[in-house]
Amino acid sequence: MENQFDLSLTVNGVSYQREVDPRRLLSDFLRHDLGLTGTHVGCEHGVCGACTVLLDGAPVRSCLIFAPQAHEHEITTVEGLGTIDDMHPLQEAFREAHALQCGFCTPGFLTTLLPWLEEHPQPSEEEIREAISGNLCRCTGYQHIIDAVKLAAEKMAAG
Repeated sequence: MENQFDLSLTVNGVSYQREVDPRRLLSDFLRHDLGLTGTHVGCEHGVCGACTVLLDGAPVRSCLIFAPQAHEHEITTVEGLGTIDDMHPLQEAFREAHALQCGFCTPGFLTTLLPWLEEHPQPSEEEIREAISGNLCRCTGYQHIIDAVKLAAEKMAAG
């Protein structure tokens, strides 16, 4: 194909080389080309946070980034955080605190909160509210998410 970009990146520890349209969104590349459907697309304007992934460890909105911008970088999606048999403490906390209902927003919350919790190991409720303010949830009312973040901080501190 004409005008293709030779993309090379690592996603969840696996290296990929693909030809992509230079205008292909990272969210579309992850979902449609790699089959990693945990990255959800909600608003397509970077407002809701459902498409958040980690780019070299930092949360980014994958609906606002072209796949070629991730060239030679490392991406972590929610699928890279843990498995059903070996969950990350943050995932465990979300389950135990009932911090999800429909689950659409959950991957974005998890990928937003993981690096934040590493920098804020003992967060206050006010700090947690500020940290999640860029992610929208239509189901939970946020209190269970706040409770899950507190629980995750305890779990992560305990090792």
